Amino acid sequence: MSGPRPVVLSGPSGAGKSTLMKRLMKDYEGVFGFSVSHTTRNPRPGEEDGKDYHFSTREAMQEGIDQGNFIENAEFSGNLYGTSKSAIEDVQAKNLICILDVDIQGVRRIKETDLNPIYISIQPPSMDILEKRLRDRQTESEESLQKRLEAARIDMELSKEPGVFDVIIINDDQDRAYEELKETLNHEIQKVQEAKP
Repeated sequence: MSGPRPVVLSGPSGAGKSTLMKRLMKDYEGVFGFSVSHTTRNPRPGEEDGKDYHFSTREAMQEGIDQGNFIENAEFSGNLYGTSKSAIEDVQAKNLICILDVDIQGVRRIKETDLNPIYISIQPPSMDILEKRLRDRQTESEESLQKRLEAARIDMELSKEPGVFDVIIINDDQDRAYEELKETLNHEIQKVQEAKP
């Protein structure tokens, strides 16, 4: 696949991936593109179809998965999530760095493809801080919160395995974490900027 290398951002819910990603896309407008994932969950307030997610029925998404149209997919809290090949190709066709926000299962699946992205894990400083961040959001039930915390524990363990990620960024200070993220992507950012007319 030609064009700049995609970036796989992973890390538990509440680690600060979205915040760092939004900052990157704002500071480098016209450099990054976000591969919009598909999900069968219902939209949260303020989320837009095609922008935040492609909201889909379970049947339609399962059919796409069965046909091999997804580079990765996973089930979480009874909902399917996945990244379609076309979502990545749409971004790369614009000569943008495609950002994929996937969980650790997704990382493993992408490693089996020829995508060749830069793998970055955004991790919270500790489980206690992560739990506080998730509780402060007040977006889910206690049961759902416990599932997220359990998934985060597994994610944090697996991210330590050698060779899974190119870079692990501990998000204990957002500005420092952001600088580290920019530094990691500097080479690809320059490539895209130099290719612009």
